[in-house]
Amino acid sequence: MLFNGIKNNLKSQLQQTRRKEIFRQWLRIALGLLVFAFGVHLTIYANIGLAPWDCLGMGVALQTPLNYGLAMTTIAVTVLIVDLLLKERIGYGTVIDALLTGNFVQMFNDLNPLPENESLLLGVAAMLIGFVFMALGMCIYMRAGQCCGPRDALLVGLGKRMPKVPIGAVQILMWAVVLLFGWLLGGPVGIGTLIGTVGAGVVMQIVYSWIGFEPRDVKHKSIMEVTRILRS
Repeated sequence: MLFNGIKNNLKSQLQQTRRKEIFRQWLRIALGLLVFAFGVHLTIYANIGLAPWDCLGMGVALQTPLNYGLAMTTIAVTVLIVDLLLKERIGYGTVIDALLTGNFVQMFNDLNPLPENESLLLGVAAMLIGFVFMALGMCIYMRAGQCCGPRDALLVGLGKRMPKVPIGAVQILMWAVVLLFGWLLGGPVGIGTLIGTVGAGVVMQIVYSWIGFEPRDVKHKSIMEVTRILRS
C-alpha cells in the first residue's frame, strides 16, 4: 500500500510537471510569434515591395472573385492541406500562430510612430533587419515543439525531402516558386519582392548557422498528443 501510494504520488507530480511544461511552451510560442511579427512589421515599414506570399495573394485576387483577405485565407488553407499531404503534424502551435501572428503585426503597425518610409536605402536595411527578427522568432517558437504555422510547416516538410540542401536555400526555392506563380497571376513585383525572395533565405541560413538551429531536427507533438498530456 505504501509503495502504491508513493508510486501514485510520483506519477501525479510527473503529470503536473508535464502540464506546466506545456504551458511554458505555449508562452514560448507566443513570444516567438511576437518577435516574428515585429520582423514582418519591419518588412512592411520598408515600403519597397510586397513579399512573395502577398504577391501571390494579390495575383489570386486579381484572377478570381475573391478579395485579398479571402485570397490569403484560401492560400493558407491550401498550404495546410499540402502540409498534411507531406505528413507534417498540426499542433497547438499551428492554432496559436493562426490566432496571434496577424494581430501582433497589426499591433506593431498601429504603434509605429514613424512616417511612411520613402528611402530605398532605409527600406532595404529595414527589410534585412526584419528578416533577422523573423528567423529568430521562428526559432523561438519552433523549439517549443508544438508544430508550426502552415507556411513554416511547408518549409520544414520540403526541407525534410531535401536533407542535404541548407534550410535557407530551401526557403529561397520555395519563395521563388511562390513569386513565380504570383507574377504569372498578375501580382505586383517590386525591388523589395526580389530582395525578399533571396534575402530572407540567406539571412535565415546565416542566423541559424550562427545559433546552431536546424528546424528539420525539431520533434513536434500533435494536438492529440498534447491534449492527452493535459487530460492525463
